Amino acid sequence: MLKRFLVITLSACAIVTGGFGLSVAAGAGSTQQLTAGVMAASTARPLDLAANQESLRRAQQEAAAAQERAQTLTAQAQEATQAVEKTAREAAALAALIQQSEAELVEAEVRLTLISDQRRQLDRRLAVRQQPLVRLTGALQNMARRPLALSAFQPGSLKDTVYARAVLETTLPQIRVRTASLRTELERGRLLERSAAQSLAQMRSSEAQLQNRKAQLANLELRQRRASRQATGIAYRENERALLLAEEARNLDSLIDRLGEATALRRELAALTGPIMRPERPGASQVMSQTPAPPTPRATHPPSDVQLPVQGRIAAGFGAVDDAGIRSKGLSLDPRAGAQVVSPASGRVAFAGPYRGFGRIVIIEHNNGWTSLVTGLGRSDVAVGDALVGGSPLGSAIGDGTFITFELRRDGNPVNPLEYM
Repeated sequence: MLKRFLVITLSACAIVTGGFGLSVAAGAGSTQQLTAGVMAASTARPLDLAANQESLRRAQQEAAAAQERAQTLTAQAQEATQAVEKTAREAAALAALIQQSEAELVEAEVRLTLISDQRRQLDRRLAVRQQPLVRLTGALQNMARRPLALSAFQPGSLKDTVYARAVLETTLPQIRVRTASLRTELERGRLLERSAAQSLAQMRSSEAQLQNRKAQLANLELRQRRASRQATGIAYRENERALLLAEEARNLDSLIDRLGEATALRRELAALTGPIMRPERPGASQVMSQTPAPPTPRATHPPSDVQLPVQGRIAAGFGAVDDAGIRSKGLSLDPRAGAQVVSPASGRVAFAGPYRGFGRIVIIEHNNGWTSLVTGLGRSDVAVGDALVGGSPLGSAIGDGTFITFELRRDGNPVNPLEYM
């Protein structure tokens, strides 16, 4: 009788606590696989909970903003009548979609990191709470292994049996009560496993989308280069002049000033009136005095489509002072490796290429005396003279701790880009 009751009690203990064993033993494989997936797929550095949550919020905002830009640029491409503008808008839309996939990939990685941290904390709590139940189950198993026939030869065994049955009748309800919250924790663990599986699937889908969109952008850029071969001679001469200025400039500020002077001269020449054709009868011509028109005030408003050139955390703001005491003239952004870099606004490429310890840089001239500078690129896909729209692809980031710096200048003077976004 006692042995049968102990067996029933052990079965009940297995029912109320068996979920833990199932989660640790049977579910250990899936948990380990998901954890391995987190460590293998996530390239994010270990951060605290608040930083992870901030990264998740920023990735969600960046994905939504990139999707909105892609929709706007796609609509503008459909409305464009000129082939050049249409292609430029399509390329910018693809670059925005690439940034959306990058943000979704970061979001999935951060979610996996958060889920992995929650799972480790849950496992630690379950391990602590399991110990009393393990000891109780072990004691009941020892009692169940005692042969029932020995009770007839041991004095007082019948009384002990009655006492043991009374103890067990009060123990089993306590086990159920104390394991109620434990069963809740086990269900939470299963929910975490399912969430991790969903985030892992989302991450793989974002990676596939990212590669597909990069391939589409590469094909589109190839078509653009083929279509612009007729202007190769002009572009080559402009690029040679820009490289010569880069060699003569003492520093980056001097290079921007020299490029600004060349741009101002080019605009002045473009504003001059053309030659006057000689009349058929020169003797019938009359000399007329012409007073020059008063100069019109030059517009100074900034570009209307200013945006950050790459997605990532702002590592240093405008005016920040580094360890060497140098004050920042722009923003330092910390992107993921190979992140898509885009034009911060519509304009014309004045310089593109490597420059003295800044990696590959791109200098873009905007209307009304505004200039933007993007440094730290691992690859640049534009050339001097290219006309860009806001969001046009410039190249890709190096990553691995190399910042993308973004400067916005008005008549050569640095200003805070965040004030014009």
